Amino acid sequence: MNNFLESIDKQIASNRGKNLFLDQPGLLRFIRETVEAISKLNELSPEQQCVLIDYAADKAHEEFCRVNQYYSFGAESKKALRDVYADLLASIQQKDQSVDAISENHYKKLKSWLQEYNAFGGKLYENAGPYIEPVACSEYSAALQLGILTIDPESLMQPVLDVGCGKEGNLVKFLHERGVEVFGIDRFLFEAANLFTGDWLEFDYGHAKWGTIISNLGFSNHFNHHHLREDGNYIGYAKAYMDILHGLKPGGSFYYAPDLPFIEKYLDTTRFALKKQEVNQYNFKSTVIKRLG
Repeated sequence: MNNFLESIDKQIASNRGKNLFLDQPGLLRFIRETVEAISKLNELSPEQQCVLIDYAADKAHEEFCRVNQYYSFGAESKKALRDVYADLLASIQQKDQSVDAISENHYKKLKSWLQEYNAFGGKLYENAGPYIEPVACSEYSAALQLGILTIDPESLMQPVLDVGCGKEGNLVKFLHERGVEVFGIDRFLFEAANLFTGDWLEFDYGHAKWGTIISNLGFSNHFNHHHLREDGNYIGYAKAYMDILHGLKPGGSFYYAPDLPFIEKYLDTTRFALKKQEVNQYNFKSTVIKRLG
């Protein structure tokens, strides 16, 4: 089984950074390891084949997120991506097409899937070259995040939730090591019990559940991106923004950067107190919203 998983890793790596929206013959193709794995798929049980499909879909999802941090994938799109890989396995098992034909059809389906759920990608990359530079997010140190947001770890109301904690969960680890009850959410696969895999638009923030919610160059950065985009999901982000605020305990605070003046001006000042400040060497402000008791 490990050989099959390794072949998926190598296939993803071989296509790393290639432009899915560019119709260039031979740009995207199955490598030798993939072809060899295809010839042995019947050795796997149905259960193992399901594991293979899930693994391939998860790895593809990670790669798309690496290429452009503004790609958005919810439960529906993830299921559709898994269906693409389930269709690939079914095509292989039918044995009525050549490997080249299967490969070509697979990448056409991937392109259609990405176009359906992140149409802006097509507009952005259809006239680009064969390789695209990632629009990636960085793994910021805990110290940098706390500095930008002007947070004193000793005074945080608990529990704490880091929205968009990053694959390494740097801030979550930092606070946890200091005895803070802290959790993180991001779209990566995690093994730690206090790190949740999920979409911040679909996450259940609860009601009066969190003492502090933090998002540095994460949620609000994406909210601003969707606010400026013609086809952006600004309504979904506005709803999630209010869900986050309602998830705060009385006296709890939501720290984030960059600021969001286009929605902050509509806050109910009888329920929330807003404070903003300049961030040294950056052209944005940080915001802290406190839920009043």
